Amino acid sequence: MLRLLTTIFLICLGIFLYSYFRELNPGTVEIKTSPSIQFQLSLVTLVVFAMALGAVLVTLAVGMRQTAYAIGNWRSARLLRRKEKIDAFHREGTHAFMSKRTLEAIGLFEKALAMDPNRVDSLLWLGNIYRAEGNFAEAIRLHQQANRVDDRNFEILLEMAKDLEGAKRYEDALQVLHKILRIEPDNLTALIRQRDLLVRLEKWSDALEIQHRLLKANLPEPERRAEAQLLTGYTYEVGRQLLERGNPDKARRYFRGAIKKDRTFLPAYIGIGEILIQEGKTKQAVEILKKVYAKTHSIIILHRLEELFLEQGEPSEIIRVYQEALRHEPNNPALQFYLGKLYYRLEMVDEAFDMLSTVEGVQDQLIDYHKIMANLFLRKQHMAQAVVEFKKALHFKKRVVVPYVCTACQQESTEWTGRCRRCGSWNTFQALPWKNAGQTVSGQDSESPAVPYQGIASPFETV
Repeated sequence: MLRLLTTIFLICLGIFLYSYFRELNPGTVEIKTSPSIQFQLSLVTLVVFAMALGAVLVTLAVGMRQTAYAIGNWRSARLLRRKEKIDAFHREGTHAFMSKRTLEAIGLFEKALAMDPNRVDSLLWLGNIYRAEGNFAEAIRLHQQANRVDDRNFEILLEMAKDLEGAKRYEDALQVLHKILRIEPDNLTALIRQRDLLVRLEKWSDALEIQHRLLKANLPEPERRAEAQLLTGYTYEVGRQLLERGNPDKARRYFRGAIKKDRTFLPAYIGIGEILIQEGKTKQAVEILKKVYAKTHSIIILHRLEELFLEQGEPSEIIRVYQEALRHEPNNPALQFYLGKLYYRLEMVDEAFDMLSTVEGVQDQLIDYHKIMANLFLRKQHMAQAVVEFKKALHFKKRVVVPYVCTACQQESTEWTGRCRRCGSWNTFQALPWKNAGQTVSGQDSESPAVPYQGIASPFETV
């Protein structure tokens, strides 16, 4: 009732004011809307009309702004609900993957990407899942799509490099890692990954260059020591590769560089010996190898000397070297065994029997020992003892032919190389007799993939 009375009062007041000002302002104004149309309006009517038109325009402007604001709010709310739904799919997908529900996780991530094809984290996760499943082509496609959305995201590029490496597209993986290093030259993760790929491809010179860069980084001391050891190995490998390609002078420089970094690095010493042998300087090679043995007491050096002297037709020289070594280490069963084995090779039956029959510590480890002893008994016409030795040889579950053993992973080999083909470590091969020979270290997979690698020298096979 009050609102109605107020409205009536305002209308009456308006009519009164209009009449009052119209009487105060007599006269009319002629307004033309076209050449043939015109109106006669009083001044007060014109003012009231102008005010009404202004009010209408203001109302329209405010109304349009409020409408736009309402539409914007509606769209924002709709996008927010959409984003929340996408986030929920992504979150549920990560939980499903963590719970080993891989197929469910794939479905959830695909739902998230169906709603937002450019969601980077969903593309990353789904690509990683496909890579884990061995579907490298799909993983590469997803990570490439993520890279197109954010081409400076290092995580995407690193995952893409893993995809390409898994697909054995090593050169493409190197290009992706190089892209990271163009953006951030000191990215350690990319440098290490690139170095490891170069090692896989046996591009030792490039790997060596990166290794020098890594050692200039501010690494913790334990990591620095490990990287320094790798630097020695890479330096040696560059020399080995140069020697294989017919560049002995350059190879010698790298071998010496490896020795300078590690005075106990046996492969580099043997590499220098190989260069001297190729140059026809066999006597000089022998002298160097003898000095190396005096420093390292490595039986591998004796094996190399054995091959050299036998090739030269000088068996007495290698016998003398073994005997000299035994004078310094009279209770070394390995030296006794290998000298006896040398006598056996040279058909020195009595000397071989006298030496091997006194050896202790290898009888329960090497099938070779019992095979040699059986043959020696046969030559001495001691048939019963020969049969006993052959039976002992048959008890061995694993055929061991005096292998070399990697002290890092226990990989056994019938030939010596500077680098273990299983674990990739350098300077770790030692010659048997070796405690617990033929046994595999716990946790090592005997079927693990071999490191692509070829030794520098001929196999030191002594059987």
